[in-house]
Amino acid sequence: MTAPLTPPHRQPPNDPRQKSDAQAAAQLPSRPRHGHGPDAVTATEADGDGGGGGEQDVSLSAEVARAFAVVLALTVLGVALGLLWLWLAPRVPLVSTDKAVFLKDTESEEAVGADGTFVLLALAFGAVSAALVFWFNRRGGIPLVVGLALGGLLGSLLAWGVGVWFGPTDDVVARAREVGQGVAFDAPLQLGAKGALLAWPMAAMLVHLALTALFGPRDPESEWGTAYGDPGPVPDPGPDVPGPGPDAGDGTRA
Repeated sequence: MTAPLTPPHRQPPNDPRQKSDAQAAAQLPSRPRHGHGPDAVTATEADGDGGGGGEQDVSLSAEVARAFAVVLALTVLGVALGLLWLWLAPRVPLVSTDKAVFLKDTESEEAVGADGTFVLLALAFGAVSAALVFWFNRRGGIPLVVGLALGGLLGSLLAWGVGVWFGPTDDVVARAREVGQGVAFDAPLQLGAKGALLAWPMAAMLVHLALTALFGPRDPESEWGTAYGDPGPVPDPGPDVPGPGPDAGDGTRA
């Protein structure tokens, strides 16, 4: 009859296994931690979190700066739109009598043609500006789209002002007295439909959205099975792999 073994928690004080375990624990490197307690965060984790937030702030600041540059560029480009509108818009002839100033041709469509010319030019400017912005920055972003819309609106307002300022004078009575009765002169350049000012920003946003959807960078597709712990389908072992027999047990013999 054999004596029972000594339980692990009652080992003698001179047990060499306890000494080796204590020495191994003392040699383990300790990681510096900020603060005390179980909720303390290591220095490496704290530095990592701060670095990620800084990169996000830098990228957001860069997007805002690019959007501001787009607004300035499109606003200045409105001068070119205004000059083209002044050059291509049809003129509305007027004629004066001793009593009032009248349209020379009451059935002419020059007044509507001025609005149509502005809309067509604004649509072209919007498409070209959106294509240029997408070419230089294909990743896009919300600040960039907002910059396109705001810059297009400011450019349209500036183009309207340039066309009216450099066009025929708006003092029709003084102009009629200057040229004399029965002599035709050009009416002031006007934009009857104020909704034409939205043609540039709307065209810019739509074209940029279409280009981003067609040619923009694609985000990598995540593997759903791997991400959620699904190991995937189990491969078929095939007919040549023998399975456990009917007499197979737990690997021990009686």
